Amino acid sequence: MNIVIQKPASGGKVKAIASKSQAHRMLICASLADKDTYIECGETSDDIEATVKCLENLGARILRDGSGFNVGPIAFPISKNDAITQHCGESGSTLRFMLPVCCALGVHANFFMNGRLSERPMTPLLDELTAHGCKIAKGDDDDAGQLVEDVPAQRCCGDRMSPGCDEGAPPQSDSCDVLRCQGKLSDGVYELPGNVSSQFVSGLFFALSLLDDDSVVSVVGRVESRPYIAMTLDALNTFGVSISRFTANPDKGAAYRIRGAQRYRSPGTVRIEGDWSNAAFWLCAGAIGGDGVTCTGLNLGSTQGDMSIMRLLERFGARVAYEGGSVTVSPSKLRGIQIDAIDTPDLVPALSVVASVAEGETTIYNAGRLRSKESDRLQAVTQALEILGADIKETQDGLTIKGKSRLRGGTVSSCGDHRIAMMAAIASIVCENTVTINDANAVNKSYPGFFRDFEALGGRICEC
Repeated sequence: MNIVIQKPASGGKVKAIASKSQAHRMLICASLADKDTYIECGETSDDIEATVKCLENLGARILRDGSGFNVGPIAFPISKNDAITQHCGESGSTLRFMLPVCCALGVHANFFMNGRLSERPMTPLLDELTAHGCKIAKGDDDDAGQLVEDVPAQRCCGDRMSPGCDEGAPPQSDSCDVLRCQGKLSDGVYELPGNVSSQFVSGLFFALSLLDDDSVVSVVGRVESRPYIAMTLDALNTFGVSISRFTANPDKGAAYRIRGAQRYRSPGTVRIEGDWSNAAFWLCAGAIGGDGVTCTGLNLGSTQGDMSIMRLLERFGARVAYEGGSVTVSPSKLRGIQIDAIDTPDLVPALSVVASVAEGETTIYNAGRLRSKESDRLQAVTQALEILGADIKETQDGLTIKGKSRLRGGTVSSCGDHRIAMMAAIASIVCENTVTINDANAVNKSYPGFFRDFEALGGRICEC
């Protein structure tokens, strides 16, 4: 779907959709619990539905009504002899959470991946799973590949060089269309790098608590995206699973002890809070023009790291007010700032639009992991905003943006990335001419109703 934004959003009130990140976690916990759980979740998306289907294929009974999901837990032990299909779509959370869970349950499963998901880093997690008793095969849909029993502990991975690689050697690709796993995960000490993906840590948390004996997850180096780990710990605690941290300096690493033989105990009903990552686009829209935007349904005590959007917009100079579960952002004189994106990389596209019309220069750094998202997101942000008229430069791990009073508009591609499509739509507010977005249906990954809400805020679009 391609769209033309004929009239940009002008302001008003919009309700935050349910947090995709929290929904993944609660659905998994509920499926591993002792009895049924009702999950209040007003919206769904392609990524959430991928996790639902994977859990259903493991035996969970998940029924959706207009307000949420009724989850009947998986019956243990799982007795299927054939491989269980796990269609992950383009959801990194689904793949990185469900793979360790399947290994802990000892089931033979095939994980199918779409888009760029097969290119995103997986090697550190695969190394630990194979080192603890599982067999992993990489291949495409027609070629199962060879089951890997003894993967080297350190390998070249994605866009980084692991210790032990030959200096100057090209990185090995993590690319494949299917991962096939079998075997039973064993307890022990698991070691992961802190600078690749917090989802590896979360996936092991779900899995290791199912094993008979205790385990330790050691995260080496600075722990990035720490709020997402906190969100996982919150979800596990809601279902009675306890994980203790016994190191104190996240800049030097972290270690977590996971007791074995824990039982997930359903609280009966849980509620998915509003999504700060997607609400950030509306709050940034309020900062750059029009009459301001009020976003309702947000938890001001959330563990979601992207709640820091309020503080960042205040630093830019926007007017930010909050009361109860509502946040209102109104335009004011904006000035460039320095942004450390180490814990909040998903905010970079929305903040880049604000920076493009903020006086002076904005530098965004510690955002290198955005290169392995649904697109190379640093490159995609740069290309799209350059086309629209921004003065933006890509760096190794971030962006440098010099603000202008207005942008010109133009035609951009979403690059198949939901956050690039939403970024381009918000940028239309400060463009002199129309903005056309190719492959705009990429928003379905996290926010299928995005353009409906855009029009509710005064915008007008035309599908072409």
